[in-house]
Amino acid sequence: MKAILITKEDDTYDANLTEVSEDQLPEGNVTVKVDYSTLNYKDGLAITGSSPVVRKFPMVPGVDLAGTVEESTHSDYKAGDKVVLNGWGVGEVHWGGLAEKARLNGDWLVPLPSAFTTKQAMAIGTAGYTSMLCVMALENQGVTPDKGEILVTGAVGGVGSVAISLLAKLGYTVVASTGRVAEQSEYLKSLGASEIIDRKELSEKGRPMGKERWAGAIDTVGSHTLANICATVKYGGVVAACGLAQGFDFPSTVMPFILRGVILNGIDSVNCPKEKRIAAWNRLATDLDTSHLDLITQEIPLSEAIPTAKQLLEGTVRGRVIVNLNQ
Repeated sequence: MKAILITKEDDTYDANLTEVSEDQLPEGNVTVKVDYSTLNYKDGLAITGSSPVVRKFPMVPGVDLAGTVEESTHSDYKAGDKVVLNGWGVGEVHWGGLAEKARLNGDWLVPLPSAFTTKQAMAIGTAGYTSMLCVMALENQGVTPDKGEILVTGAVGGVGSVAISLLAKLGYTVVASTGRVAEQSEYLKSLGASEIIDRKELSEKGRPMGKERWAGAIDTVGSHTLANICATVKYGGVVAACGLAQGFDFPSTVMPFILRGVILNGIDSVNCPKEKRIAAWNRLATDLDTSHLDLITQEIPLSEAIPTAKQLLEGTVRGRVIVNLNQ
């Protein structure tokens, strides 16, 4: 089978498109013929070796996959079932989706909602599923459309793009933050953003407390951006934090939390319990405007995954990248 295979010997780190024997597939009780995978930020780090994401070698990257069950000894799945996988350390410690087949623990899988094709599922992928978890977190803390504006940072990325689409369909007023205002404003407005702001307004060191503006926020950036968001959220507002594109530091104070009752809600999509995953995917099936998926995504063959991963880290890729394993 064709696969992207990452190897490391001494100080030599390589990622190559190669032929791999199916006998090399790791242990698991479900074998899936992969239709589509994706390229996420974490996959870009893994393929380029820019960060120590991969912890076991050799490794097939790809934190997402969607496809058809070929063989199963797991009670929940049988041959022919359509399934989705996101996270669980796949592509880091267990072979992932950038290969024509994958062998996995069936407990990691989610049945594909009938509303989606496998291609649409990967247009959504971990990014879209994470966005849904963020929206659910805002809702669970009582943030409703009438409370005010919702800020989405890293808006041109996969999480940000899907988040805007979801929030807009649910009736929220969405403000999008990006470093590419001039070139991507029309794109973001087409997804439902009502206003676009430059990320520079949030990315520098700010004051411990600022003027209240946001009823809630979905942040993919971290660092000073997250600190400034917390400092400008309205009383009782909620921030769903799911990324660290600017950095993993959090140079803030306790003031927004003890003076305004701001809630900082961390979002983990990797080890999220299965019941919550299924709930998120079922919500996506009803709440996502699937007509936006073509705007959000670009499709590439497996042969283009390695150079595209480099572009992803350079910030030149918009939205989602889906990888067609049938080409």
